[in-house]
Amino acid sequence: MLVAADRVRFCDMNTEIRPIVVKIGGSTLGAHDTSLADCASLHAQGEAIVVVHGGGATVSGWLERLQVPSEFVDGLRKTTEASREVVVAVLAGLVNKQLVQQLSALGVRAVGLSGVDGATLRSPMNSRGLGFVGETPVCDPSTLRALLAEGALPVVAPIGLSMDARDLININADTAAGAISEALHARHLIFLTDVAGILDEGESVLPALDGAQADGLRESGTLSGGMLPKVEACLTAAGQGTQARIVDGREPGAVVAALAGTLGTLVG
Repeated sequence: MLVAADRVRFCDMNTEIRPIVVKIGGSTLGAHDTSLADCASLHAQGEAIVVVHGGGATVSGWLERLQVPSEFVDGLRKTTEASREVVVAVLAGLVNKQLVQQLSALGVRAVGLSGVDGATLRSPMNSRGLGFVGETPVCDPSTLRALLAEGALPVVAPIGLSMDARDLININADTAAGAISEALHARHLIFLTDVAGILDEGESVLPALDGAQADGLRESGTLSGGMLPKVEACLTAAGQGTQARIVDGREPGAVVAALAGTLGTLVG
């Protein structure tokens, strides 16, 4: 629970709150993961934190259990009307509330929400035949700013609204984290993954990656799949002064190490 002095650190009306945005993927959360503990510790020290989460493996498990067909196109889940019900229920419900519960157990006043709440995330429908999937979300940060000003830690599920608010949209969690980071003018954007960082063609971890290097690795096929939206989000964030880093979330103290610049790849 925040004491008065801590609340002042979060809610100085003369200073824009520039939080740390941490994207957590389901593949990094396990018995030895410390990322939530890292976030809780930083929050207790007065840092403003926003957690954005995925949960694709859990979604796939429930789709299989409920016998709802699942199809991927270029690494992205095609979201039909039937599968959307499961995606929304699992991400905005089960996974989101589990993370909030775990942070609450660590003493954090965590608030779970999705991009639907407060119309935080909106996106046009994709043009690649992926169904109810948004690929270019925009973020209205007002609800998140209000929560941060109150000293809460928002935990955001990557479900948003269509631009006309008539449909629920499944949004790639990496892309959602990038949009949220951009709208909040985050100081740091940290992607926790299940690899050591960005690898070069010799399979060595790159300490830093700029746009030109990213283009070269993309053309060679070294940079592909799920790493692409992470890198794109980082490059956009870096353009507005955000320290963006991709790190191995399985490492103990990964979030703290990322802030110290001693883990993973700095992008930008």
